Amino acid sequence: MINPAAILAVAVPLVAVAYGEVVLMDGYTDEESFGKPSEMIMGSGLMPPERLAAFLLENNPGADPERVRMLARMYVEECTLEGVNWDVAFVQMCHETGFLRFGGLVTESMNNFCGLGAIGPEEPGLSFPDAGTGVRAHVQHLKAYGSREPLVEAQVDPRFGCVTPRGKSPDIRGLAGTWAADTRYGLRLAELLERLYNL
Repeated sequence: MINPAAILAVAVPLVAVAYGEVVLMDGYTDEESFGKPSEMIMGSGLMPPERLAAFLLENNPGADPERVRMLARMYVEECTLEGVNWDVAFVQMCHETGFLRFGGLVTESMNNFCGLGAIGPEEPGLSFPDAGTGVRAHVQHLKAYGSREPLVEAQVDPRFGCVTPRGKSPDIRGLAGTWAADTRYGLRLAELLERLYNL
């Protein structure tokens, strides 16, 4: 027997798309459900792990879907613990790793998702024992830039104390010339945030 509720659940979003408005599974439009992207490093992200994973996979269809979904969940969980905006952390990871293609100084096996310690061939970056530790180190390093508050979890970022003064970059624009030498670094992250929210 056909379940009318199941048909409605599928039909409503399709009708909405036909009129140029994307309706999510919870019945809200993108704007109603998620609001506008925040460029602040501290605070809550707005995208659920599924949307984060979809964003990465759209930009790198060759990535392992299970690994991507696992990383998305890790970012939301770690950022929630430390009070960091997971949308910002995730798009920064996408930028730094080339949407998990790597190919630069940092390799996939290093579990370094934000270029920590990557300066040149002599200093290709830090390595972490597993993905969870690498994600935590990234989130902790972002917190060092965005806040003066102490860490909630045990410190795994060896460069946490190198950020002086603590909290010197409340938003992503301040990461230009500090986190990275690129003067357009903050703008590049802002553009990725916009793409994430317009997925």
